[in-house]
Amino acid sequence: MNTMIKHKYKRSRQREEILKILRNTDTHPTASWIYDELKKKFNNLSMGTVYRNVNILIDQNLVTKIESGSSFDRFDGNVSPHYHFICRECDSIHDLPMAVMEEINEQADSITGHDIKEHRINFYGLCEDCKNH
Repeated sequence: MNTMIKHKYKRSRQREEILKILRNTDTHPTASWIYDELKKKFNNLSMGTVYRNVNILIDQNLVTKIESGSSFDRFDGNVSPHYHFICRECDSIHDLPMAVMEEINEQADSITGHDIKEHRINFYGLCEDCKNH
């Protein structure tokens, strides 16, 4: 029996909409932004509902949380392996169009003896807009 099976969750229209919103934006939004977008369709929505459903989507590996160093969590509907650039000035987050370096996993594996499955790398600096102003 597979012990890695995720919990089965009851279907939720709000959760389906959150996933749709996250898959159709590349802005890596906050829960507050998701709430504002979702509130247009669901009048009685609460922030708790947004957080609860985003956490379920994370648990189901359909969404990732980006550790950006900001005080607000940011979320990504693109769960394929990729790197991010985070602007230190405006806090924007951009996907980087570069190949993921799988050899880093193998190198960490051989150095530590651990069984490395993935890595996440964020690059920090000034985005093009902030750099030019």
